[in-house]
Amino acid sequence: MIESLVEQIEARFAELERQVVDPAVIGDRQRYAGVGREYRRLQPAAELAAEWRRAVDDAAGARELLDEGDDPEVREMLATAEARIEELEEAIRLAMVERDPNDDKNVIVEIRGGAGGDEAGIWAGDVYRMLTKYAERLGFQTEPLDVRDGEYTFAVKGDGAYSVFKFEGGTHRVQRVPVTESQGRIHTSTATVAVLPEAEDVDVQIEPNDLQIDVYRSSGPGGQSVNTTDSAVRITHRPSGIVVSMQDEKSQLQNRDKAMRVLRARLYEQALAEQQAELSADRRSQVGTGERAEKIRTYNYGERRVTDHRIKLTQHNLEDVLEGELDGFTAALQSDEKRRALEAAHHPTLDSR
Repeated sequence: MIESLVEQIEARFAELERQVVDPAVIGDRQRYAGVGREYRRLQPAAELAAEWRRAVDDAAGARELLDEGDDPEVREMLATAEARIEELEEAIRLAMVERDPNDDKNVIVEIRGGAGGDEAGIWAGDVYRMLTKYAERLGFQTEPLDVRDGEYTFAVKGDGAYSVFKFEGGTHRVQRVPVTESQGRIHTSTATVAVLPEAEDVDVQIEPNDLQIDVYRSSGPGGQSVNTTDSAVRITHRPSGIVVSMQDEKSQLQNRDKAMRVLRARLYEQALAEQQAELSADRRSQVGTGERAEKIRTYNYGERRVTDHRIKLTQHNLEDVLEGELDGFTAALQSDEKRRALEAAHHPTLDSR
């Protein structure tokens, strides 16, 4: 079984090595981008396969020497090679678990206050702060796109951003005594988080005629105008009905560019959801309605407890988590994702095209 998988890896990687230098492929932007992504995805498995070949050769050589006469050093060498072969076989199977093709992409994160009135808006701001701190701790760049009370849209840029932040999509529930609560009662409220892989131009084609673009004056809290020019932009994509508004920048052009990025990401995610309804990037499954029962994680201030309900993991380090120390949850969720994918992949295949 492993021999066959190694042969598939070697053959496919050799073909990709030829394609990345093929002028016909290089001249086709979309095809070249796809080949490059698959090459990078397969490279770790190809390196493991090459090491497996070397370990198998070492073991075969050691057996030949032992056939000529017993030697403690050679026997130890054989035992080491066989142990390494076993480790490599497991590593190769894990490496070939089909990765989410969006894992390497940048992301656009949308946070909205859910159930809980004013406290939900305050909690949305706390979640925004937590996620931006987490991104910065991991060395990613963050870019605010549209930030206002109770609603936060921002981008996270860096290799592998989606592979980390996709686990934050869903409803985050908090249990605490709100600042706005005079009676000191514990209040439950929610914030919804959608994590969208940021689409490239080659991922989504948008026809200009499908867009309705409206401009208007930006407004601040209470509805007062904060700009004397029509710099805010609202883009409506007629075929899908998706509407994106952006008013953070003073320049109409900058707001339009940001709105187009969010629109492209939403259209890309919608296309993915149509291809595979259960895809984790499906915004509707991440966000739901924001009701208290639809939760991925609960943050309990009284007990300093954070519980991720998907993997039933509880940590008692609330303050650290709110400062962006989410590594423990991400590592556990990534392991769970790989385990479930490995169980589902009874017959590993390279054909992810």
